[in-house]
Amino acid sequence: MNTHHPSTVAALPESALLAQPPPILRREQLRIELLATVDSLHRRRADLVSEGFIADYVALHWLEWNGGALRLTVTGQNVCAQMRAAMN
Repeated sequence: MNTHHPSTVAALPESALLAQPPPILRREQLRIELLATVDSLHRRRADLVSEGFIADYVALHWLEWNGGALRLTVTGQNVCAQMRAAMN
């Protein structure tokens, strides 16, 4: 059963529909990559992090801009702690 409104789906090019994973999968992908992202930021290598990931992390309030630099929010710290706990 198609749950999308037909005019909404028809308005998007097929490549746009295929390019973006569903939101739940994207959030899981972001969770998986968060520790590596934080490591890159600590090493001052934000250039290694996809701009799309940065935008999504900021939208989720896991990272925030602070004086031109990115830093973890409290929410981002909690997600990192959850990811570390899951790894142990």
